[in-house]
Amino acid sequence: MIEAELKAQVHNPEYVMGQLECMAEGRVEVYQDTYYDDPSGSLDARDQELRVRTIHGPTSRRSVLTYKGPRIDSESGSKPEHETHVDNPEAVHAILHGLGYVPALSFQKQCRNYEFTTRGRSMLATLVQVPEIEGTFLEVETLVSEEKELPSALDDVRAVMSELGIRGDDFTTELYTAAVAARRATEEAAHDRVSDDHR
Repeated sequence: MIEAELKAQVHNPEYVMGQLECMAEGRVEVYQDTYYDDPSGSLDARDQELRVRTIHGPTSRRSVLTYKGPRIDSESGSKPEHETHVDNPEAVHAILHGLGYVPALSFQKQCRNYEFTTRGRSMLATLVQVPEIEGTFLEVETLVSEEKELPSALDDVRAVMSELGIRGDDFTTELYTAAVAARRATEEAAHDRVSDDHR
């Protein structure tokens, strides 16, 4: 499957949430994501992702293993995606370690999910906050089975986001992983400078 997804920074989260609440009931969940790579970083170099996600809901917990291939659309960042539910995430972490993969990055996403059908497509809209990144983000996605379906799917996703008040300058293809890694690198450099000053 191919994830046809667009992401944007939200300047008025209350308005967007209000619009989404008219379309579906929101589901509050916290994602704990761990991204794996080999020690040489070859997956990242090839624009591939290998992730274990544990989703904490108000009354439940579930985990999924996800592989994403390289981007097939540079404007949206959409990627082929293969995902499966796992009953024992600890075992999956152990298997990946045993195969030589190491945790490259781990962080938390605070999400409010809305599932609805529009334009003949099942869609998922997610309002996202990452504690280490400033701002609120909106992701809207739908799945297609073939690459030739991607342009029309993205048009439908873009139309939904426009109805939610998202404008051209709001869109971004920056990955959360890149933003979190950059933030941590900045904080580490600042910590090192302070340590040097006190030597």
